[in-house]
Amino acid sequence: MLHPLKKRAAVLLSISTVAAALAGPVTAAPAPAGAPGAPKAAPAWTGCATPRYPTLQCASLKVPLDHDRPGGRQISLALTRVPHTAASSQGPLLVNPGGPGGSGRALAGFVASALPQDVAAQYDVIGFDPRGVGKSEPVLDCTAGHFKPVRPDSVPRDAATERANLERVRSFAESCGTRHADVLPHVGTVSAARDIEAVRIALGAERISYFGYSYGTYLGAVYAKLHPGRVHRLVLDSVVDPAGVWYEDNLAQDRAFDARHKAFLAWVAKYDATYRLGTDPEEVEERWYAMRESLRATPAGGKVGPAELEDTYMPGGYYNGYWPNLAEAFAAYARDEDPKPLVAAYERFGAVEPSAGNGYSVYTAVQCRDSAWPKDWNRWRADMWRTHAEAPFMTWNNAWYNAPCAFWPAESLRAPDVTNAGLPPALLLQATEDAATPFGGALSMRDRLKGSALVVEEGGGNHGIALTGNKCLDEKVAAYLRTGTAADATCPAQPAPTPATATRAVPPSAGGAALHGLLGFRG
Repeated sequence: MLHPLKKRAAVLLSISTVAAALAGPVTAAPAPAGAPGAPKAAPAWTGCATPRYPTLQCASLKVPLDHDRPGGRQISLALTRVPHTAASSQGPLLVNPGGPGGSGRALAGFVASALPQDVAAQYDVIGFDPRGVGKSEPVLDCTAGHFKPVRPDSVPRDAATERANLERVRSFAESCGTRHADVLPHVGTVSAARDIEAVRIALGAERISYFGYSYGTYLGAVYAKLHPGRVHRLVLDSVVDPAGVWYEDNLAQDRAFDARHKAFLAWVAKYDATYRLGTDPEEVEERWYAMRESLRATPAGGKVGPAELEDTYMPGGYYNGYWPNLAEAFAAYARDEDPKPLVAAYERFGAVEPSAGNGYSVYTAVQCRDSAWPKDWNRWRADMWRTHAEAPFMTWNNAWYNAPCAFWPAESLRAPDVTNAGLPPALLLQATEDAATPFGGALSMRDRLKGSALVVEEGGGNHGIALTGNKCLDEKVAAYLRTGTAADATCPAQPAPTPATATRAVPPSAGGAALHGLLGFRG
């Protein structure tokens, strides 16, 4: 359930050239006509090449705002494509980075370049911005400045702090209703899955393949439930638990992120010779929470209070490649009383991007619409304090992130049962220590997708593991996309980083950093 709210690792990867190319206008496809929901013609692809992705193409596609009224108002989806080059094609491979709210246009180029050449050559790799996202129109943006620092402490230790946080989230929900009342009832996973079917029809493909990360695994499973006969290949990486959509899944995240944060602190203790914060992980943890307490009184640089500190360190739960930088900032503040590296880490990992309002608006619109959330704040309060007692790192931070759903102005739906016996074998990939989508979710999804295979990264803690340089995993993905056959398997995790990596720039080819730059943080 990743979400692109936070600043991305693209700052390391210089993928701004991709974003610049994709920010330009896209060519409009003809208006829908004929069969319900079916465009008159295929998308009109135009070149939008970048130095890294020289064959990238862009287009847009009109789809109904309400798929039950195909002749009504039309909206547009922004698409990208890396065309197949082999003499024989296996058809389109749609890719999605998760979120909800993640832009998928740049992901097409990444996936096409990260797959073995002979595999990528067999597919038209298609990226897309789901409805409401990025260059799709209309764009959801509920309010400005929702994450402006310094926010109230996420942990509501007194009634005044709780009221301040409640006012923030209630105001956000009300603003969404005011600005987008006509659109909110049509933003959700089922609507997005029906958009995918419209893309398939427009491409003239009998079947499509799909490769989704994080929330994208749930979107792919819902599409497969609606159209099982239209699925050729289905790759689901870092798998959402479909039984917990979405309130229970977020509580499970809280516990998993706390465990992952403890793993980071244990790593800092292991390298005490570098960071000099202690060799006992519990001692290091005490110093981290002492830092948090200090920031309550005096936010670092006037920007980093407790809530912003959590925002800054949460990305370490997604990708351990960030650990050296986060550890340096921690050590500078806790050991040397120097707040500048901490402020720099916040700017890099925690501060919102200019486009964050869009991503977060779609995130809330989808999650609040997809399934019922408690409307009684007493239920939230009791559940969060109970979870916080065992997992204090991000429980309340995550609660406020999702709390607009307690006040959401659009009616919630019932999440569909994705149980499916009509699919070809699907390939699921999961790290055992993943925090954003805990391991049990992959088991839950495998039980529901008959004939699916689960490849486990044993001991891995990163979120989004395919095409990041783990040779064992990547070979299994490539083999599956070649032949459609898959079997349960276990792969060893990649080595943890070392402090030395903090002093070196991450090369653009580094798969883990490159992918996480596209997936973003949060969820």
